[in-house]
Amino acid sequence: MSLPSAISIDPFGTDILAEAARLRKLGPVVPVELPGGVPAWAPTRYDTLRALILDPRVSKDPRRHWSLFDEVAEHPGWSWIMGWVGVVNMLSSYGTDHTRLRKLVAPSFTARRTESMRPRVEEITGELLSSLEGAASDGVAELRTAYAQPLPIRVICELFGVPDPMRPDLVDTIAALINTSDPSPEHAAYVQERIGTVLPALIAHKSEHPGDDMTTELIRVRDGDGDRLSGDELVYTLLLVIGAGFETTVNLIGNAVVELLRHPAQLAAVRAGEISWDSVIDEVLRVRPSIANLPLRFAVSDIEVAGVTIPAGDAILTTFAAAGSDPGQYGADAAEFDAGRGADDHLSFGIGVHRCIGAPLARMEALTALPALFGRYPGLRLAAGGGGLRQVPSFIAYGWEEIPVRLG
Repeated sequence: MSLPSAISIDPFGTDILAEAARLRKLGPVVPVELPGGVPAWAPTRYDTLRALILDPRVSKDPRRHWSLFDEVAEHPGWSWIMGWVGVVNMLSSYGTDHTRLRKLVAPSFTARRTESMRPRVEEITGELLSSLEGAASDGVAELRTAYAQPLPIRVICELFGVPDPMRPDLVDTIAALINTSDPSPEHAAYVQERIGTVLPALIAHKSEHPGDDMTTELIRVRDGDGDRLSGDELVYTLLLVIGAGFETTVNLIGNAVVELLRHPAQLAAVRAGEISWDSVIDEVLRVRPSIANLPLRFAVSDIEVAGVTIPAGDAILTTFAAAGSDPGQYGADAAEFDAGRGADDHLSFGIGVHRCIGAPLARMEALTALPALFGRYPGLRLAAGGGGLRQVPSFIAYGWEEIPVRLG
């Protein structure tokens, strides 16, 4: 089959689902260019992405399997990608390396530990709800920064022992990493400087002031057996689990609030118990996934999928938003939010050995935050009808910069 020319991905993520639909019309796997011209393949359909995620010939390790890894420095506009592929953690490892790193982090996210955190999540939720009215100006509260963001930040930072004064720097670092609207070397250098400053500062602090937290435990692993966890692996593992531990949940909660307020009949059905909160969360993850596109995976050998051959060494974009809005999987209204759909087969938490290790915690936080919010403020509505909401400037993250609401 003849392939289209590479399509440039919108670095601002202005309309992620519309872009996915345009790419889908071109084929099941389409050549694209990421910001700065980084070449990759974009699966556009659910079954195609699922097959590639589960294929053992698809790696996450750019150092071993991306043919262009050594050329990144030759392309100034590509330097931003090093924040994603220049790290050494579960997100950029393959085979036994991935298994080793995952086992080190897994104890923090067991079902038992997650359940033990529920009372604290409920306590933080109550505190934030009580402060919402005080955060409102002229009757309007900004829900992202007053509620959706601080809950997962406080939870993950307590789990990893991040002291209060260090938390703003962590939030700034993750926001800069997620922002793909500026592929310039200057922005990439800023991201690398933040990563190289903020995370080592946390490690130094916890080395001097150890506690009952996961950062202290990972430091002990590094110091006790350097072959199991190197210094770089410690830094980048903390970057991944702390960053992913709050940024994705911020968007999950925020996207759920916006969709329910935009669909009052569905919200009424949820309130009446006709639709479960679990179904709401699955539908948000399906069609408004916190991570729309995740860079990058790599073909270990030539891979033929859906009639297209992805050559060995080529990069593959993990396209959760395209998969979740695929009419071939979810019907003609796949791009529409339907809380009663029951789409628990979504791929937004990953699948197989790379399934998100923090998925149970994220779900528990959302299952706590959403019913509590709508229960406390039954008259909650989007300010000015919800028009003019701005997508965060990223083709990776899928969420709103601000969510102004009237508490009612």
